[in-house]
Amino acid sequence: MIFIPDWQLWICLQIKPDDEFLLSPGKLADHPDKNDLWDMVFIVLMSFKIDISGSMLRGITIRTVLPCMIMVLILNNCGPGSAPSSGKDQMFQSDDSTIMFNGRTLDGWEITNFGTQGPVYVSGGAIILGMGDGCTGVTWKGDFPLSDYEITLEAKKIDGNDFFCGITFPVSGMSCTLITGGWGGTVVGISCINGKDASENETTRLMSFQKDRWYNIGLKVADGKIEARIDSAVVADFTIGEKRLSVRPEVELSKPFGVASWRTTAAIRNIRVHILR
Repeated sequence: MIFIPDWQLWICLQIKPDDEFLLSPGKLADHPDKNDLWDMVFIVLMSFKIDISGSMLRGITIRTVLPCMIMVLILNNCGPGSAPSSGKDQMFQSDDSTIMFNGRTLDGWEITNFGTQGPVYVSGGAIILGMGDGCTGVTWKGDFPLSDYEITLEAKKIDGNDFFCGITFPVSGMSCTLITGGWGGTVVGISCINGKDASENETTRLMSFQKDRWYNIGLKVADGKIEARIDSAVVADFTIGEKRLSVRPEVELSKPFGVASWRTTAAIRNIRVHILR
């Protein structure tokens, strides 16, 4: 079945069998998507070298435009990604300002130039961090809050035996990293606190992680605390106080906000930031 968006269907309904003009500014004036319609008509007509004069369309008849419209519908509905969009696709297309990853491109991100990284690309609605000879990751290029925010994302390990999600984040002028699955695949914790890694400070926790399983990871920075959870488990509830936070040299390039893996192929998706104040 061919799906026709309502604005394209509306254009098709303007076709008259008596070979009169297909479109005119008057017919489009009252349509709620008239700007999109004009853009689409302009592109179609220019592609087929049909005469356009200013913002007026002249000499456009069913005989000249109908083949163009049929081609547009075919290309729109039969190309890659032409199936009816799911609710998740609609979420990616929304104006929700909390969304940091659109599920299709790396817009807003840069591949972190660790020098040891594996391939990084988007596939299946996720950022794939390929296995490298050290860290592989992406760094956010836009503004990012220093405090009073919450990060949520989903991550999974595809291959490898070390951390598959290292989230580097700012904390009121300092930075640190939430490690998930480090040091052989089981350590969860914050690096670094007073110079001590996630494997040797008060946030150290051991967990097992399955390959090819999505984990929901949440991270909250507010009220002088760092709270983290994986699925329903609280994995960190740390009061900063006078403690000094820092990052390991390997992930320095992830600042101010980035996600990385270590010698592990991983996937990251549904990255959101929620401003709390």
